[in-house]
Formats: sequence, C-alpha cells, structure tokens
Amino acid sequence: MAESLYIPKETDKAGIYQAILPQIEALISGETDLYANLANVAAVLKEAFGFFWVGFYLVKDNELVLGPFQGPLACTRISFGKGVCGTAWKESRTQLVPDVDLFPGHIACSSASKSEIVVPGIKDGKVWCVLDVDSDQLDDFDQNDKIFLEELMQLLSAKQSK
Repeated sequence: MAESLYIPKETDKAGIYQAILPQIEALISGETDLYANLANVAAVLKEAFGFFWVGFYLVKDNELVLGPFQGPLACTRISFGKGVCGTAWKESRTQLVPDVDLFPGHIACSSASKSEIVVPGIKDGKVWCVLDVDSDQLDDFDQNDKIFLEELMQLLSAKQSK
C-alpha cells in the first residue's frame, strides 16, 4: 500500500497526470475492493489538482448511485440521460462542460460548481460507473484532462470484475 503521493510542483497539468497515473496504477494493483480503489482514486485527484469535487457514480438498478467522493455533499441518484453524468452514461462518452449553466438539463448539486468533466467507465461495452469532476472555476478542464482521465478510467475498468 502506498503511504505517500508524489505530486510534482513545477510542471503543467499533463506533467501532474503523468506523475500520478503510474502511482494510481500501483495503488490499485494490489487491492481487490472496488470501493477502496475508487475512494483512493478520488482522494489522489483531489489532492493533486485541488478540484472542487471528485467522485464516482455507479450504475445500479438502472440509475447512477453516488459512490466514493471527495468534496461537499452531492446528489445521491441520477437518472439515465439526466444532467452531465446521466448524459455521459447514455452516450458512453466523456462530457467536457466549460460552463455548467449552459448545459441543457444540468443538475446543480452545488451552486459553486462552474465547469465539469464526466468520464464513463466502460467494461464489456457497458458503462458501469462515471467519474465526475467539478470545478468552481469556469472552463477549468481541457483536452489534457479528457485524455488522462479517460486513461485512468480504462485502468479502473480493466480491474473491474463486473
């Protein structure tokens, strides 16, 4: 089990992702419990980037149900196709939203959230969860986030036993 996280201070966002992804892979490689892994991944992302909210919603009984997260209180359940998370699930693709107020049907779990990226976890062609990352800044996510968070979700999905 890793007891510390190395986050380079003098680099760009891509450099931080390049430093933490191998650490996350090592962290989850020896752990079989899904919730423990999701909790640690949320903690790593929150610590590395200081995002406003980082967490997972898992597909259960045909809705997204709140899983491990870091940040303020969150919506507990999200319907298929609703909001940014439900849309990522429905479309099986990443949603990068520079201004959540302009996203049709956005679910405002917190009025402090200004931009968002949601990345689905896909196993055997089906979405099993989504990673939801919110910022309290407009236009805070870019292609680096999309590329590296999609890579992260591929790691988690490969480990997922569903």
